[in-house]
Amino acid sequence: MTTLDLFGGSEPGEPERLGSQAVILRRFATPYVPELLPAISGIEAHSPFRHMVTPGGFTMSVALTNCGHLGWITDRRGYRYSELDPQSGQPWPNMPAVFQRLARDAAAEAGFVGFEPDACLINRYLPGARMSLHQDRNEIDFTAPIVSVSLGATATFLFGGQERSDKVVRTPLYHGDVVVWGGEDRMRFHGVAPLKDQPPHPLLGRQRINFTFRKAGVAYTCAHSP
Repeated sequence: MTTLDLFGGSEPGEPERLGSQAVILRRFATPYVPELLPAISGIEAHSPFRHMVTPGGFTMSVALTNCGHLGWITDRRGYRYSELDPQSGQPWPNMPAVFQRLARDAAAEAGFVGFEPDACLINRYLPGARMSLHQDRNEIDFTAPIVSVSLGATATFLFGGQERSDKVVRTPLYHGDVVVWGGEDRMRFHGVAPLKDQPPHPLLGRQRINFTFRKAGVAYTCAHSP
């Protein structure tokens, strides 16, 4: 049995276009995995995964934590970024060098050269967990791309338009896939369908780990290349 048979998905190849400035980089993160998994464990030890509450009082089905200078949080007061983990009152863990390298390399591959994230939201999905359609709009400006990495169980990514009611494209994301969107596609609605129960992944079992890099606190300047 080959490695691809074990982990699912396609061979690395040309970026798959979701929009003029939105792409899927199939299996782009696979070479980084031996460094990524220990780094995630270290972050979790410092700032454990938790189910946060939305301003409307709903508990999120996805468990989350953060690393970097800023972390995304939600509670009854709203959605926002914070320098401190509200659970511990301490700064979020530093962003590991391998995270920064992966984010920078994937953004450059998608045409966004010079991306240096200051925030990384890490989500953990178990079967049944989902992420409803939303826009990433808590950042200071929207010129920087979003870089989203998938590890573990296969998920169905939902990518819509500029309005919540626009048509949604459904596409599978496999272990090692990276989605990058920015520019005119930066404010498109996106989400994740409920994670299906499936055979355990060889490295992560029944869970999917997704981490999303953002430039949250400082304005970003980047000329997008085709």
